[in-house]
Amino acid sequence: MNLPQTFQDKMKCLLQEEYDAFIRSYEEEKNQGLRINTLKISIEDFLKINPFTIEKIPWVKEGYFYPNNERPGKHPYHDAGLYYIQEPSAMAVGELVDPKPGETILDLCAAPGGKTTHLASKMNGQGLLVSNEIHPQRAKILSQNVERMGIKNAIVTNETPERLAAHFPSFFDRILVDAPCSGEGMFRKDEEARLHWSPENVALCASRQDEILEYAQSMLKPGGRLVYSTCTFSPEENEGTISRFLEKYPNFEIEQVEVYEGFSPGRANWVKGAAPNIEQTIRIWPHRVKGEGHYIAVLKKNNGDELPRLKYAKTKLDPKMLKAYQEFAGETLNSMPSGFFIAFNDQFYVLPEEAPTLEKLKVLRPGLHLGTFKKNRFEPSHALALALRKEEAKRVFDLSADSSEIISYLKGEVLSVNGVKGWHLITVDGYSIGWGKLAGNMMKNHYPKGLRWMGND
Repeated sequence: MNLPQTFQDKMKCLLQEEYDAFIRSYEEEKNQGLRINTLKISIEDFLKINPFTIEKIPWVKEGYFYPNNERPGKHPYHDAGLYYIQEPSAMAVGELVDPKPGETILDLCAAPGGKTTHLASKMNGQGLLVSNEIHPQRAKILSQNVERMGIKNAIVTNETPERLAAHFPSFFDRILVDAPCSGEGMFRKDEEARLHWSPENVALCASRQDEILEYAQSMLKPGGRLVYSTCTFSPEENEGTISRFLEKYPNFEIEQVEVYEGFSPGRANWVKGAAPNIEQTIRIWPHRVKGEGHYIAVLKKNNGDELPRLKYAKTKLDPKMLKAYQEFAGETLNSMPSGFFIAFNDQFYVLPEEAPTLEKLKVLRPGLHLGTFKKNRFEPSHALALALRKEEAKRVFDLSADSSEIISYLKGEVLSVNGVKGWHLITVDGYSIGWGKLAGNMMKNHYPKGLRWMGND
């Protein structure tokens, strides 16, 4: 593998006797992982229907390795959101954020959504998750992954850390800063990261990380947990960033957390002015575990200003829109999503009761998208389908993952079906994947055009 020479020289100086083992890891295949989405299926039930060759990942109970010759991203279970394909080392981050149901959580740099969807699964639909991404196109991908995984209690924003900090002072119980970095830990799987690497970019990333953490700390409640992570080896962006932060904010301290076999401690001797207990931060090395490079620091905020909670200014709804939704729900659903309803133009959403005001923020997904108001009728969204369990729908049309019908459905084709006319929740082996509308023994396909399988997929 063609690694930048300056990078090799730097790592040889840092790792010394471990350097040869480290460099040999680049000759090995990258490790692939999937994480079971417990919002939609239990680990036990997934293992009963699992069609892949998988091996347990030690540091996350929902995580499994799979071999490079298998393609779980091309399986109907992926479209149904039964799992998320995620780099194995990255799964450790969500474990250490360790959100609890009912808490308020911020994922500040969240795209493409691996860590956000992990946090959401641990929250079990309770509390509030704000997932933010500053880059508009990446924020759209984040929003799509939140939808696919059936997450009901997330708000997806497209904002700068500065504007979020002004909006959410001392608001969150836990904050994840998966910071933009030089990406050294991804060199084995990402050629672009190798091509863009330079010592100057490392310094630029470290400066940007300092700024992001400055805004993040102001949004954390006293007693809250701030988790900082990168996918780089660079001490300037890891131990250095945390040491600079703790020097500026002495009301934070490094928390000691469980370290899994193969994980390594932070290195005080790699930076000047290392913070106390920097060895309690975590390094993940590709020559020590089956995963790429990561750095994780878990911080606790000991004191600060406890500010009053923001209240959501509930909006008035068009009575016609509400009536159309209620008529649809009465005919189609056995239970209604809880929370309060809001409308953005002709789009209908439901938000958790604890959601704050969203005024003046760039919001891509204000809670669970229920559907669209069209010509005095309600059309349900794909997000609603994916958030439902089969028992929550009155009419269900189940397809087998091994059938030709599920492939036809995912390609957007009409299905020939006998049954009661109206909206049907389409499921694959009992797990929701989309909507169909039956009329005259023909199931009109409502699988989104942008997600449809093409050709021989």
